[in-house]
Parts: sequence; structure tokens; C-alpha cells
Amino acid sequence: MLTNTHTGTRIDEVAPGIYRINTPMRIDAIPGGFNLSQYLIVDDEPMIFHTGWRRLFPFVSEAISKVIPLDRIRHIGYSHFEGDEAGAMNEFLAAAPSAVPFASHVSVMTSLNDLADRPGRGLADRETFSTGQKTWQWIDTPHVPHGWDCGVLFDQTTRTLLCGDLFTQPGAETLPVTESEILTASEAMRKPMDYYAHSTKTAVILERLAALNPTTLACQHGSAFRGDGAGLLRELAAILDKELRDELG
Repeated sequence: MLTNTHTGTRIDEVAPGIYRINTPMRIDAIPGGFNLSQYLIVDDEPMIFHTGWRRLFPFVSEAISKVIPLDRIRHIGYSHFEGDEAGAMNEFLAAAPSAVPFASHVSVMTSLNDLADRPGRGLADRETFSTGQKTWQWIDTPHVPHGWDCGVLFDQTTRTLLCGDLFTQPGAETLPVTESEILTASEAMRKPMDYYAHSTKTAVILERLAALNPTTLACQHGSAFRGDGAGLLRELAAILDKELRDELG
């Protein structure tokens, strides 16, 4: 559903109770443009994962309000500390007085408790929590794709992985969800921009995510993917592992 004709912001359900809020960005440095997504989880205790940039809050909040009132939100989190992940944190906290901000223990220590107007909740690796009908598991993914504090969320109910910057795809206009493979497009963007951290543990971390057998990959940039998420994660791990071995000789 298109919610703002000026920015092109829209909100679409990509898995049961999981909504992708997306705003196209036309950036000269990226041919064809780029896009930013946040994910709204509609449940007994609604959640927003990634806040978007602070300057986009009016448009992101407008999209959310088409589905639920903002003051119903109870959980506000992000994968790692950057502007497109956490820039509008305090705007969301003001709009949702009962919401608690969350991130990894590392991010709460290094960033969140300095940024946020309310104390944050630090999640441990493999820690689970419920939003009502859905049970979520936090997975630490340090330096994958980047950021010491990085982590992802997995919905054990719908097998949806909120995977942050993994499988970032270029293009201002992308489908809300696709069953076509997204690895080719994401690799075409990753290689020239080189925004991965070159961690020696990347393949191990990606295998941990693949072992969850996700059926939806909710990407922050580009289309969400519905299908064999484990297969795509293992394909990416093999590519990165070979690159690392080639670099190390």
C-alpha cells in the first residue's frame, strides 16, 4: 500500500503479521538508486525493527499509522548502530511511551544507552522473547556483515529472519517480496562497495543462520525473499569463504 506519494513510502505485509515499510532513495552514487526498509510486527506487543533515519520519521510513522496506532508499539530495536537502523529512535520512543528500545548487549553498552531517551534492553546471543503470538530469537552476528554490535532477529513462528544489511540489493524501486533469487543482485552491489567486514568467522556465523531454516529473509535494503533462505545463506557463505581464503593465500 502506497502511503506517501511525495516520498514513495509504502507498507506491505511480507509474512503473517510482518510488514515491510519501504522508502525509495535516488542517490547519484548508486546507479538506479537505493531503498530503506523498516519492519513492523503486528502482535499483542507490536514491534518496530529499524527506525529509519530521523528525517524519514514523518513518513515511516505515517505508514505505520495505516496499520496500527504508533502508541501501541512496545519494542523498538535494530541490528547494529547506524543512522538508517536507529536514527529515529527517540522520535519513536516519544510516540510510543510504553516502548522499550533493544539491541545486542554490545550495542546497548556502546551506543544505545547514550542515544536513547529511555534505557535499553540488551539481548544475549540466542535469547528469546515473545511479542504475543510470535517468539523471537536474537542471534549475535559480530562483523557480519559489519559492526561489532551486529545481530539479527528470527521469528520462530513464521520462520522469518530480520536479516539487516545481509543481501542488500540496489534499486530505488523493488518488490515488497520476491521468490526470485536475490543473491546475484546483492553480490553486484557488495563487491564494488566492499561494505562487509572481512571477518574470519563470517562463514560460521552464516551457517548458524542457515541452520534456522528461514523461509523469509526480511532484508533492510531491497526485496524481502520468500523461499529457501538457508540455501541462499550457504551460497553467500561459500562465496565469502573463498574470497577470504584467496586473500590469505
